[in-house]
Order: sequence, then structure tokens, then C-alpha cells
Amino acid sequence: MPSKSKTYYGLLAFFLFINFGGLALGGWLMNSGPTSDWYLNLNKAPWTPPGWVFGAAWTSIMLCFSIYLAKLFLVDNTTNQKIIYGLQVLFNVSWNYIFFNQHQVLLALVVILLLTAIIFIYFFALSKKVGKWRLLLLPYMIWLCIATSLNMYVLIHN
Repeated sequence: MPSKSKTYYGLLAFFLFINFGGLALGGWLMNSGPTSDWYLNLNKAPWTPPGWVFGAAWTSIMLCFSIYLAKLFLVDNTTNQKIIYGLQVLFNVSWNYIFFNQHQVLLALVVILLLTAIIFIYFFALSKKVGKWRLLLLPYMIWLCIATSLNMYVLIHN
């Protein structure tokens, strides 16, 4: 039987691969995304951060999220957890395509709200299973609140 630390590091490697792969796929799906004429001509929120912040934020978020998931799946590796995680990946990756590629701002808002709900469920509903490890979700939660407000601003002001 593998040791807990060996299993943890295997899970961590798995989640790092999936999460950063999801970021890469999402980036590819958004086509020219933030440099497209469509995006550049949008009326964006005054609090929209500069472009480099997005890459830095997502790198930090996915590192923290992968560490969190490895701990969660070490103590609760159930079918329900796999489904919730799969939905999180789907919503995270598809938002880029829906918003940047298809310009479906309302649908993108629905998707990011669903993604936010999942991350908040991870934080609140599973807190007893992971304890203080849930604090690793705070960067993701904060970023999703900002991103949701940016998406909503574009929907209302364009």
C-alpha cells in the first residue's frame, strides 16, 4: 500500500497537470482573446487590471488550487468529488471560449457564476474535511469575484 505522502504527491502532480493543462486549453480556445479588436473595443470596468495580472493570478490560483485538491482527494476521493471537479474544469475552460471567442457575454456570466458557486462550495461545504487547507481557495474566490464583476460590467455597459 502506498504511503500517504506518496499518494498526496501523486495527486498533486495529477491536479497540477490537469489544472495547468486546462489553463493552456482555455488560452488556446479564446483565440486572440484579450488582444482581439472585439475585446479591445469593449467598454471595460475601470478596475480591469492590466493584462499581465491575469497570467500571474491564474498561475498562483492553480498552484494553490492543486495543493488544495490533492489534500481533498486524499481524504475524500469520491465520485461526487470527481463530478464537482470535472464541472469546475469544464466551466473554467469553457468561459474563455464563450466570452472571448464567441462573445456571448451573458452566457459567460452564467458560466462564471456556476464556477464561483463550485469554488464557494469547496470552501464552505467541505471545510470539515480539509480544515485550514481551505484557505488555499481564497485567491481563487477573490479572483472569481473580480472576474465576475468584470464580466457583469461588460454585459451592462456594452
